[in-house]
Amino acid sequence: MRKPTRIKIEIRAAELADYEALARLHADRNAYAQTLQLPFPSQELWRKRLAHEDDALHWLIATVGGQVVGSLGLTRNTRARRGHAGEIGMAVRDAWQGKGIGTALMQAALDLADNWLGLRRLELRVYADNARAIALYRKFGFEIEGTHRAYSIRNGVYVDSLSMARIIEGPRINTIGGKKSKR
Repeated sequence: MRKPTRIKIEIRAAELADYEALARLHADRNAYAQTLQLPFPSQELWRKRLAHEDDALHWLIATVGGQVVGSLGLTRNTRARRGHAGEIGMAVRDAWQGKGIGTALMQAALDLADNWLGLRRLELRVYADNARAIALYRKFGFEIEGTHRAYSIRNGVYVDSLSMARIIEGPRINTIGGKKSKR
């Protein structure tokens, strides 16, 4: 029996040069059907999105063999009382779903959120019928908090979405000589 080939997934920050690949990714049927994107995204739309500098938005790209196969946006909330929270949105090329791309993107996003941005709460919305995505998010500690009925239109039908969130304790405090540092 032959062992399955393990693919090498690389995660990196999105660059302006990725706009064509992101337009292709979001042109995949599942990518726009399972997100709030519209069909037929233009390259110019994605070029403008990537060109817009925003310190609160972190775009991650998953590549296999140099080909963009997934993306994840992590947006840190900038409102004073919501600075501890961020929101995630993700898409994976249709042909690459179920091959670990979403897992790799989530691992990288959670590392960024937990260890570098100090976020305690991550939120997302997922369509109620997207069992694969819901299972992925649950694997990473997200819990369903509620249902948005008739949340958006997809293929001429209004569909429900679920609000999911993951809450963790705050960042650890670095200690000096066994005592908590005063910062």
